[in-house]
Amino acid sequence: MDDALPSMSSAVRAADEGAVVEVHVQPRASRTELAGMHEGRLKLRLTAPPVEGEANRECIRFVARLLNIPRSSVVILQGHKSRGKTLLIRGMTPAEVLDRLG
Repeated sequence: MDDALPSMSSAVRAADEGAVVEVHVQPRASRTELAGMHEGRLKLRLTAPPVEGEANRECIRFVARLLNIPRSSVVILQGHKSRGKTLLIRGMTPAEVLDRLG
């Protein structure tokens, strides 16, 4: 996944409270996984359906697990009802996020 770091860095930027990560979510996938990039965003495949916030909750759980941080440190800033989401990762720099994803 090291080859993907330069392109991944385009999806992560600094914010006052931590790092902002742009993701593209594919709900109802066969398995939950980080699946590279999609149109400048990290692509997340999630098994949860996009019903009653299930995919959003799984997105937060999965990103927290990937980064080894508490779920409370991951917040959806934008895109609650779309596949394109903007996440805030509290307390981490963009470099730390990319390091843990890589």
